[in-house]
Amino acid sequence: MVQWLMDNYETAEGVSLPRSTLYNHYLRHCADNKLDPVNAASFGKLIRSVFLGLRTRRLGTRGNSKYHYYGIRIKPTSPLINVNDDGSPITIRSSSGHLKKSGQQAATQQTAQQTQQTTQQTQQNQGKVTSSGQKNADTHYDSHTQVPAEASPQTLQNQQYLGDVSTAIPQYEEIDYGSSPMPTGVTCAHLDTFTTLYKEHSETILEAVFNLQFTTVEALWKRFWLMNNNNSVSAVSGKSSSSEISDDDEGDLASLLPSSVLQALLRSPPVMVYVRNFDYKFYQNLVDVLIPDVLRSIPSSLTQAIRNFAKSLESWLYNAMLGCPQELVNIKVTAVASLAQTLRRYTSLNHLAQAARAVLQNSTQISQMLADLNRVDFHNVQEQASWVCQCDVGMVDRLEEDFKATLQQQNSLEQWADWLRTVVTRVLRPHEGKTDFPKHARQFLLKWSFYSSMVIRDLTLRSAASFGSFHLIRLLYDEYMFYLVEHKVATSLRLTPIAVISQGYNNRVSDSSNYSIYNGDTVSNHRPDEAILPTFKRLKYETS
Repeated sequence: MVQWLMDNYETAEGVSLPRSTLYNHYLRHCADNKLDPVNAASFGKLIRSVFLGLRTRRLGTRGNSKYHYYGIRIKPTSPLINVNDDGSPITIRSSSGHLKKSGQQAATQQTAQQTQQTTQQTQQNQGKVTSSGQKNADTHYDSHTQVPAEASPQTLQNQQYLGDVSTAIPQYEEIDYGSSPMPTGVTCAHLDTFTTLYKEHSETILEAVFNLQFTTVEALWKRFWLMNNNNSVSAVSGKSSSSEISDDDEGDLASLLPSSVLQALLRSPPVMVYVRNFDYKFYQNLVDVLIPDVLRSIPSSLTQAIRNFAKSLESWLYNAMLGCPQELVNIKVTAVASLAQTLRRYTSLNHLAQAARAVLQNSTQISQMLADLNRVDFHNVQEQASWVCQCDVGMVDRLEEDFKATLQQQNSLEQWADWLRTVVTRVLRPHEGKTDFPKHARQFLLKWSFYSSMVIRDLTLRSAASFGSFHLIRLLYDEYMFYLVEHKVATSLRLTPIAVISQGYNNRVSDSSNYSIYNGDTVSNHRPDEAILPTFKRLKYETS
């Protein structure tokens, strides 16, 4: 079957084929060769394994859209190029009305049409995200929910600040039941259907986010989950596991999975593990798309749009999943709450970075800060902090000297960031690879915050002229330290930062007394009150 695919199809930029067309070609091939066909979901999995990087798109106008594989076409030398979906030969008329010969001429014309279509889509430069980061136009998520075809000039400008989307969708993983039996009535075909649709649903979320059409996410969630709540056995009982794809109902779990099967899946622990791990990876990738560099200057309009998006995420998802199994809702809401908190923190960190950049570029302010800092009694600070922090005196002395030297050199924000990264690496290196690494990382954050607060206290008591500048710098460095440490901890645990931060939400969202973290190889059990990192409260200067 793999050879048949390679003989008849090839990858190509900017072109697509209806998913139903490929599956119908496959069904005819099986019928001609007396082979038993697999179901549509399994065939889709095979297609993706042969032609890597394919993405699924729903193309067409409202009410007349179909799912397509984007980035694949029929080979010009394939006999399928002259065959319609119903098996009849394609006949092409010339502009004079005379019939043209099929075969190579038809292939040439199809290639030309595809090239023209690609050129037009590139010129229009609208809408959709492809696996290579390109966009094409006149594309809709489904027949009910769509993103406006034309992007505003402000949207196009803001998209320049977004990150790479080509790897934002997590790699395909199977739902692993191990030695446990699958729920009654659930087959491997059902699992393939679920994972395929869940991944395609995530692709539509990604596209909406990249197009900065954030309110579309709410509609996509409602469609994907609310239809599950309203599905019934009678609505889907006529569907066989290997039936031909219908573009009128594909893409919805309730349309392709019987109610009893769907409910069993959504309550199955391996499915919940799959959903949680997928969401943690996917949401982390969304963060990297929206805020690829927390220190880079970005337009205030983009920052505010992201913050408004984060503010609405939890309520959108919770309302969309009304009627779904509560344990699954807890898992989903925990992940999206972590996404929302991360977006709020990173946009606040970015705001602080831009404010601090102006201070660090002002030589007069830097000179005043250095003069005020030299008046601070660091010996007294260490004496007061030593009982609480029990830090290495030599390490504290080096940090003081390095901080003053870096300030005197009037370094840029990026150079300060490099210094902070060096500090984190130096302090945590002795604990790398050890099971208590998260504990030491958490202690470092608390000690850093305590020491810096003691310095700010001394500056306050001395009525330092540069107190405001130090306060701003302190807020920035505390937040950036948190950012660096959470990434260090995530790397040590082989998790995403979103997964690490999510631990602070389990106590609020989950009713269970413990939960598991799956990192791809092992499962670690934690109690909700054993957060890997401390949950920072929202800073006072943050705006909604």
